[in-house]
Amino acid sequence: MNNFIFQNPVKILFGKGQINEIASELPAKGKIMLTYGGGSIFRNGVYDQVKEAIKGLDVIEFGGIEPNPKFETLMKAVAICQTEQVDFLLSVGGGSVLDGSKFIAAAVCFQGEDPWDILAKQAEVTNALPIGAILTLPATGSEMNGNSVVSRIETQEKLAFGSPAVMPKFSVLDPEVIFSLPDRQISNGVVDAFVHVMEQYLTYPVNSPLQDRFAEGILQTLVEEGPKVLANRKDYEAAANFMWSATMALNGLIAVGVPQDWATHMIGHELTAYHGIDHAQTLAIVLPGMMNLKRKNKKAKLLQYGERIWGITEGNNDQRIDAAIGKTIEFFEKMGIKTKLPDYGVPSDTITKIANRFQQRGFKIGEHADIGPEEVGEILRSRL
Repeated sequence: MNNFIFQNPVKILFGKGQINEIASELPAKGKIMLTYGGGSIFRNGVYDQVKEAIKGLDVIEFGGIEPNPKFETLMKAVAICQTEQVDFLLSVGGGSVLDGSKFIAAAVCFQGEDPWDILAKQAEVTNALPIGAILTLPATGSEMNGNSVVSRIETQEKLAFGSPAVMPKFSVLDPEVIFSLPDRQISNGVVDAFVHVMEQYLTYPVNSPLQDRFAEGILQTLVEEGPKVLANRKDYEAAANFMWSATMALNGLIAVGVPQDWATHMIGHELTAYHGIDHAQTLAIVLPGMMNLKRKNKKAKLLQYGERIWGITEGNNDQRIDAAIGKTIEFFEKMGIKTKLPDYGVPSDTITKIANRFQQRGFKIGEHADIGPEEVGEILRSRL
């Protein structure tokens, strides 16, 4: 196992009725900006619960944060925060709303000329407005980490940043919010969480059996509970297990002491930037191609994954790896997520655009930094 430092200060309020407890977590004085998305919190009653819980506090609102939050939208919130002297952000929504809120929190306090540098130039974020989160869609794990992904319409880019300064002070996880979610969001959430684990697990062995079994436990839980949630939205226990799995998938615990990949995400982000494809859908497209292309480097973990998650023990190594990839695709499809580029109307020339973008940026990605423009193109061509 590799050396590591691990600290996660996020306070989790998990379970039914926990939204009612947020007043004690918020500052009694100062101005709070309530951030949210396109309006689902009004339909499912979460907005009313939140407003009741924070009654009497000084609150302004900023809505309309998109799935794949847009830099242009977020900068409007930054301007309001600065004018109104906002002291605290309360994010109510899924991972996109929280990712957007993290960028707002960082940009308000940014000392440089252009806040886009936080993403494009990885300018260091050392100070940010404090954030609280009420999660309405399990998927990204953003409720318990310092990561954020933001898109920019002008340049058709989707980029990420991370900083401990934007980790939420608290996050509320009430599984009952899942009851009103449409199939598409459940499917996306399960697949997103699944691939988050794979990015930290499917690399190469470093003698970290506990980390491996943590990761495998999350994968097995998602395989078992994901279809239950999709079939019966009112199954509270399945919803709770899914929600906690999505949080544990990306709160840093399974990442410590082991190598990480994240190439699937970086390629997937480009598909979203060019075509607006849901984040989880891009991951379901890219991951099987990644597994196939890097089967030699990832052989030991692929075989372990196949045996421990899918019970694959028969055949030679290549046959077992093929079967593991096949089972992964089958699971994504079972969750209602298609796994090929033509399923989303993506033309072949997009592959060239994405490969060229990696060339221009000089990116080499993956746990061995051995995936460049040619390999990116090969991965995507295999998904035609």
